[in-house]
Amino acid sequence: MKTIKLFLLLGVVAFAFYSFKSFVQEKEWVVPANYKTMKNPTSATDKQSMSIGKSLYSKNCQPCHGKEGLGDGPKAAEQKGDLGDFSSKATQSQSDGALFFKITKGRNDMPAFEKKIPDAEDRWLIVNYLRTLK
Repeated sequence: MKTIKLFLLLGVVAFAFYSFKSFVQEKEWVVPANYKTMKNPTSATDKQSMSIGKSLYSKNCQPCHGKEGLGDGPKAAEQKGDLGDFSSKATQSQSDGALFFKITKGRNDMPAFEKKIPDAEDRWLIVNYLRTLK
């Protein structure tokens, strides 16, 4: 009987630890230092580049993040995590490299776009477009 109680207690503790670990991982998105300091090689003022960035955002990001980047796209309800608000100070204060990393590598419900959008320049153009959503 004591053995069963011990295993039950260990199971509850393990579940609690796993749940806490998942919760912490959901809140924190660690960006490697080399990405934080990356410089965006594309122009944020070129109209053609901005048009491409907007088009790529509309096709790949808008379904979840919404037209204004508020996390209210038509597929948002299907996602488990917080989709963020691209107009927020928290998002806009991130470096271009950090945003590029998140688009490129993804996490949880956020897919990695390095294969879907293989041209790194195109992913940088999305970063430029995100800056217009402030």
